[in-house]
Amino acid sequence: MTAQSSLDAKLDRVVRRHAELRDALGAPGLAGTEVAKLSREYSDLTPIVESVAALRKAQGEVADLSALAEDGGDPEMRMLAQSELQALKERLPLLEQEVKLLLLPKDEADSRNAILETRAGTGGEEAALFAAELFRMYQRYAAQRGWRFEVMEVSETGIGGFKEAIATISGRDVFQRLKFESGVHRVQRVPETEGSGRIHTSAATVAVLPEAEDVDIHIEDKDLRIDVFRSSGPGGQSVNTTDSAVRITHLPTGIVVSQQDEKSQHKNKAKAMKVLRARLYERERQMREAERAASRKSQVGTGDRSERIRTYNFPQGRVTDHRINLTLYKIDKVMSGEALDEFIDALLSEDQAARLAEVE
Repeated sequence: MTAQSSLDAKLDRVVRRHAELRDALGAPGLAGTEVAKLSREYSDLTPIVESVAALRKAQGEVADLSALAEDGGDPEMRMLAQSELQALKERLPLLEQEVKLLLLPKDEADSRNAILETRAGTGGEEAALFAAELFRMYQRYAAQRGWRFEVMEVSETGIGGFKEAIATISGRDVFQRLKFESGVHRVQRVPETEGSGRIHTSAATVAVLPEAEDVDIHIEDKDLRIDVFRSSGPGGQSVNTTDSAVRITHLPTGIVVSQQDEKSQHKNKAKAMKVLRARLYERERQMREAERAASRKSQVGTGDRSERIRTYNFPQGRVTDHRINLTLYKIDKVMSGEALDEFIDALLSEDQAARLAEVE
């Protein structure tokens, strides 16, 4: 079977399944859960079927125009057909590409909300200051996209830096757009505390985790060790007076989550469990992704936190993403969140191209 006939067979299956779902949804007596399940699949297939219809209509027009262009009749009609045929042949590959992109398996986490974690890396106080700037960059970016940004935990240093900061970001396709931000972000600049004007290199790590539902990850009580302790650092009047802070250790994996932002121990425990569930879900997702893409060479989307993904050079006003060799000389707009989409869109396109190459 040729690649083209294989694609045609796949498109036929999609169109048939879409018709089956339409008929099934019109049948009486369906349970509510079944209706929701079938509706979701029908909705997912609809844009593919619409693209297939556009592609097949164009293919049919190519066949008709080819016959007209070769017809020995009216020369004017033949020239017009040849002109339209040329334009249509140029459009066909774009329609085919669109269909292939829609057929790519979706990352089930793409539509989920996300938990964002930034941490200071190498570089002491300067690294902590940069971690805080990155956190605020994502906060501004979320606001620009109309997403909700809820700060869950911040561990501050003395002069405004963040040792660690965690937030929940809610909205449309949050994880899809932010998942490639995971990794090591490097900064090159002269620190405010540097008297000699020497450029320092520091780093902060970013982790973006898809928010997990209770049904995704089942956590046994026996697998948890929960410690309570007194909160420390900035806070309200009850800080350091009650054992409201919570530390949860997941014994099978050794993952530890602490939460102390709330005055209520119950609320801190709920927030900590939310972060723990997201980390366990991401761990499973990454294992599945590693198995699926073991032979893939592209570095986009590995989510490896040890990987240096981007460098922010303040003296030269440039930001470079090393995975796609893209440099923007607009560091202020990147840090304000305005130009972040230029990196994100390029990373998404690169990921699509790499996944298309795998299936073609």
